[in-house]
Amino acid sequence: MKLTFYGGAGTVTGANYLLETGGKKILVDCGLEQGEEFASETNLRPFSYDPAEIDAVFVTHAHIDHVGRIPQLVKAGFRGMIVSTPPTKEIAELLLLDSEHVLGKEADLKGIPHLYTEDDVKEAMMYWQTARYHAPLSLGDVAVEFYDAGHVLGSSSILITAEGKKIVFSGDLGNTPAPLIKPIEYFGDVDYALIESAYGNRIHEHPEERKNMMEDVIEDTVRDGGVLMIPAFAMERTQEMIFELNELVEGKRIPKTPVYVDSPLAIRLTEVYKKYMNDPDYFNEETIRLAGKGDGIFDFPGLIQTATKEESKKINDVPPPKIIIAGAGMSNGGRILHHEVRYLPDPRSTLLIVGYQATGSLGRALQDGASSVVIEKKTVPVRCHIKTISGYSAHADQLQLMKWAEAMRPHVKKIFVVQGDKEESEALAQKIKDELVIAAEVPLFGESVVL
Repeated sequence: MKLTFYGGAGTVTGANYLLETGGKKILVDCGLEQGEEFASETNLRPFSYDPAEIDAVFVTHAHIDHVGRIPQLVKAGFRGMIVSTPPTKEIAELLLLDSEHVLGKEADLKGIPHLYTEDDVKEAMMYWQTARYHAPLSLGDVAVEFYDAGHVLGSSSILITAEGKKIVFSGDLGNTPAPLIKPIEYFGDVDYALIESAYGNRIHEHPEERKNMMEDVIEDTVRDGGVLMIPAFAMERTQEMIFELNELVEGKRIPKTPVYVDSPLAIRLTEVYKKYMNDPDYFNEETIRLAGKGDGIFDFPGLIQTATKEESKKINDVPPPKIIIAGAGMSNGGRILHHEVRYLPDPRSTLLIVGYQATGSLGRALQDGASSVVIEKKTVPVRCHIKTISGYSAHADQLQLMKWAEAMRPHVKKIFVVQGDKEESEALAQKIKDELVIAAEVPLFGESVVL
């Protein structure tokens, strides 16, 4: 059994792992590298393996840094099967088509080739199959099973059994318990594990504390007569924001203020959430209970969804105070940029960061206190308040990651710490070694290990 790290090694994004076992070549995830250059030329490089030789791709979840190069893989000759949970397949298609549009515009501006086309996405979906949690799959002598990672709707950790060994790929682990979906599942009897480490050296706020912080930020911005901008990932983060704001509105904890969801993609994804709302495989009991009572958990007075460009432009005509939730979550594209150009210079307004900001992204620059930023070739002064609530992250923090690792303590031989910036990954690896006495290491890009 041989494992090679072709992405997610020493970096948060671009997850891509090749497992060679039982006479099969298997990929777990095939993601886009993201950060300063959203259409980075590094994503144009040829794959480090022959796509035509890959038998299967097993997908942990639909975020672009885990699925974003799958259309390229197909374009380069892959003809095997792609497998994920049913929600992941539906969401991945929406995200890939949206990403193709964003990346295509970036590529045209830079004069570089497109990573893939809509036709490549459609062809990839022809090879894409689905499996529910705990439904055993087999690929020759290799057994594969999906477990709930508690990260986003349909997200998975993937257990692969072959040659008498068990290896689990964490995918992205969730900030559990999450407001909507079910919690993380843990593993006991495994030999090897890959664990993500986006927040490997940080602790999130308590869920009730984050709600109080959200309430305070809204109240302060409304009092100042400003605009609250929330860059939010279209998947999970936006739905959680709507859910949390719904509770604050219904509890009369915040003043009446118009809330705009300015993201066509988020609106489409919310419909996918509604489709699976009554499926106990994916949503927690409280969410299903509220939905069953007819509580519109994705709707409340004052919520306005702007699907078209014309509707989006009309937001500018509405005087402050107002709240705008828009993509992209790292301010690396999407409609949030138009609002940032308009309101970052306004000292009455606030930019609220509720998700991970990759090194080199515009969101990270704002989070780190930049006095000005360049957006669409314009230099924009930053005079508004910049606030961060990390408790809304869909990623597990250090305590939750350690709990996931500790469950494997009696049997696991080694844990590979991936999908984190160097500082975060190394901190988590050291903590696993020191406190759990488990061998742990941070692999390098292209490194191969025999298990």
